[in-house]
Amino acid sequence: MEPRVVERIIDEASRFWTFSNDIEITLEANPSSVEAARFTGYRSAGVNRVSIGVQALNDTDLRRLGRMHSAREAMAAIRTAQSIFDRYSFDLIYARQDQSISDWESELRIALSFSADHISLYQLTIEPGTIFGERHAMKLLRGLPADDLSADMYTLTQYLCEDAGMPAYEISNHAKIGEESRHNQVYWNCGDFAGIGPGAHGRLTSANGVRSATNCVASPDAWLKRAEAVGGAEEPREILSSGDQADEFLIMGLRLSNGINIMRYEMLAGRRLSAETVYQLVQLKHIEIAHGNLRATSSGRLILNAIIGALAA
Repeated sequence: MEPRVVERIIDEASRFWTFSNDIEITLEANPSSVEAARFTGYRSAGVNRVSIGVQALNDTDLRRLGRMHSAREAMAAIRTAQSIFDRYSFDLIYARQDQSISDWESELRIALSFSADHISLYQLTIEPGTIFGERHAMKLLRGLPADDLSADMYTLTQYLCEDAGMPAYEISNHAKIGEESRHNQVYWNCGDFAGIGPGAHGRLTSANGVRSATNCVASPDAWLKRAEAVGGAEEPREILSSGDQADEFLIMGLRLSNGINIMRYEMLAGRRLSAETVYQLVQLKHIEIAHGNLRATSSGRLILNAIIGALAA
């Protein structure tokens, strides 16, 4: 988007919501040289934080991931963000094809040397219905690390980031104290957020307490045509039951280092957590309870899906 378009969107949003004095306005950007050159314009438009989709710091893996930028462009974009914005973030994917643990350590150390206040580090996962999923089914994704190596990479990531003063506040997100992403915390704490653009999802609670899941038409062209014709492109809303909300709260909240408030979960679920399950997980040192919160331990985060399944049963 051109900076003038970003400015108009922010101005329009300010007509409908009251902005706080310290509002966080994040723009996600691709690290191409064209977008990096626009960063000054984005800052003038009102953006005060950028998140750059770097993904990898070598050209071979960028091509494998289907990215259009080079490692040189990615690092140039990070340096440009440093010079223009007080707050910025970028992301990397690890457990890639033919990646050794020493490869990942070298790459992560380079990433941490940029002194960003926030960094997102995602383990490559193969999802059904995606291009990567199709390639994997056809045995075209050779060299993916075994589970044990992926786990070692995750453990190394935690160690290096903590040593750099950027502990994980969420399973894939690291930040200096006080620099955690505010909009991400809304999602993980199951707050309200409006999804407006093409393919955008949202969660909204009405004045009478009914919580709904929203989503918009995915195709940008179709979204624009409907928005121009009827003033919006939102699909029919889905009302979320208390059980649905409890499941989302458990799934999202246990990703956070602080975990979930037990009382809030039990009120949504309409039931108590299984004392036997909780006791077993505590004894195995996969979870811990403190100040009314239940959180996954460092070992528990390695098997988080299994823990969520056990607690939700």
